[in-house]
Amino acid sequence: MTAQGTPEAVNPEAVQGAGRMLEVRVRRDEGFQTFAVARRPNQTVLDVVTEIQREQDPTLAYRFACRVGMCGSCGMTVNGRPRWTCRTRVAEAAAGDALVLEPLRNLPVVKDLAVDMEPFFEKWRRAHGYFEPGEAPPEDFAPVRPDEPERRKADAGIECINCGVCYAACDVVAWNPDYLGPAALNRAWTLVNDVRDRGQEARLAAVAGDAGCHSCHSHMSCTEHCPKALSPTFAIAGLKRETGRAALRRLWRKA
Repeated sequence: MTAQGTPEAVNPEAVQGAGRMLEVRVRRDEGFQTFAVARRPNQTVLDVVTEIQREQDPTLAYRFACRVGMCGSCGMTVNGRPRWTCRTRVAEAAAGDALVLEPLRNLPVVKDLAVDMEPFFEKWRRAHGYFEPGEAPPEDFAPVRPDEPERRKADAGIECINCGVCYAACDVVAWNPDYLGPAALNRAWTLVNDVRDRGQEARLAAVAGDAGCHSCHSHMSCTEHCPKALSPTFAIAGLKRETGRAALRRLWRKA
């Protein structure tokens, strides 16, 4: 009862999970190791992994940096789906009382659930996913109106935090390890629409290659799985159009 004498709201998850155990299968090396963890109200997948590491097996390796300025670093594959484990509740992801945890796909595994993100960030570099001020940048700030069409296009993808979930979900990366991937191409698209940037020609050339935007099959797996509700698929479609225009401009200059 509350202080006013009215019944307290009952948490359905607390009632459903009370006294039950969760079977957690964690991929380690070439196989799986099974752990048992008590079900708790409002339990996240990251809570489960942390409990296993702290109370059952301190050698379990995983990555997270919640509350220290690196949101999204806790990405793992949960029951076959790449997700942020800090935002994924067990009640949402578990099949009955079972969880299967694996590292993010399409990236080298360092150990257990921790992956090496270097290939992911190297593709950002290859896609020229960094601001190019030019050889003689203006001394004053460039005005950028929020209602400009280019600014609105950039806004659609600017909230990416480099978590790698879309990269792990991408079928094209799985088929072609050289493919730049949705995150790098999404970043390139935001810069293509930055009126201050002076590196557009080199950037469009970089993303127009065999491993660039035209390799995307538009399956929309990246859009479906993005925890920030961004749409790299639409950004890649924009790059396809812009690289086509750039190719026509080159032909006109030669004519």
